[in-house]
Amino acid sequence: MKIIIFAGGVGTRFWPISRRKFPKQFQKIFNGQSTLELAWQRIAPYFGAENIYLQTTPELKNLTLKELTGLKKDHIIIEPERRNNGPAVCLALQKLIQENKSGPVAILWADHLMDQPQEFVKNLKTAEKLIQENPNRFIFLAEQPRFANNNLGWIHVGEKVGRIGKCDYFKFLGWQYKPKQAECHKIFESGEYFWNPGYFISSIKFLNDQFQKLAPEMCQSVKNDYAHAPKISFDQAIIERLDLSQAVILKTNMGWSDPGSLYALKEALQKSQDENVIQGKVFNLDSQDCLVYNFEDKKLLTTVGLEGQVVINTRDALIVVPKDKVKQITELLEKLEQEGLAEYL
Repeated sequence: MKIIIFAGGVGTRFWPISRRKFPKQFQKIFNGQSTLELAWQRIAPYFGAENIYLQTTPELKNLTLKELTGLKKDHIIIEPERRNNGPAVCLALQKLIQENKSGPVAILWADHLMDQPQEFVKNLKTAEKLIQENPNRFIFLAEQPRFANNNLGWIHVGEKVGRIGKCDYFKFLGWQYKPKQAECHKIFESGEYFWNPGYFISSIKFLNDQFQKLAPEMCQSVKNDYAHAPKISFDQAIIERLDLSQAVILKTNMGWSDPGSLYALKEALQKSQDENVIQGKVFNLDSQDCLVYNFEDKKLLTTVGLEGQVVINTRDALIVVPKDKVKQITELLEKLEQEGLAEYL
């Protein structure tokens, strides 16, 4: 099976930890490792470097090669500019087709965490077998939810439709994208909905067929004029337009989390909702449900009586933001650039 890891994002919602020249997937904040390193370590021993490709941007190419010494140089796919992950997936697929590759392909992301990587590998191997058995479909991985997280997409899982080896697979009934909190609690309690990690496995041919059928103009732009390809997500371009019968689901319990924003980082690392997650020289007094990171060894960061706050202190930037306002960090960065403060981005 061919595997494509996507690692070209800049992580704007992760600022000021993530910067344009050194995005979050390269930040060694998880026991001294980056999420990119962890993504590679999860799969390389089991699928081999000869089957792994990585897509990134021109400015991150050298950083990627430095980070992943086992990655083959000719397996780096350069995305000319960021046009969202719809064109990005299409571009990576064209690379495989140009090399006359066939068979199963898995689309993975470089900025996720997992407590049970062996479970992840097991499910990838199972998905590979399912595609070899029937190449004209998608396999979605659906993660057992730990709480009602309304910052994630959810997969509606139906009845069991088959078994391969020791693994059951299930009917795909649709999506719920970032439901409102009340609805989120409802679907969580139903037991029928699982978190959507965004991982899917298909065959190279079937995936290409779907691009040609559902997004032909985007495919042409990717091939001929990438700079003018529509900025559209892969989910919007392809996944959300699939016939439900074209996919099946593998349930997973791999301890998956997506630290896509600063508060999501806390959700990924916390053991209970009200606890503080801290790193560096930090002292909290009567604060709860906070993420407090201090990257300055010579400075003590203290808090008193905070609740639901994110505090990040770096060498040249400090942010304090309520957890329910972290989405506005993207807007903040736009304002900083407009004010001539791009050096901090």
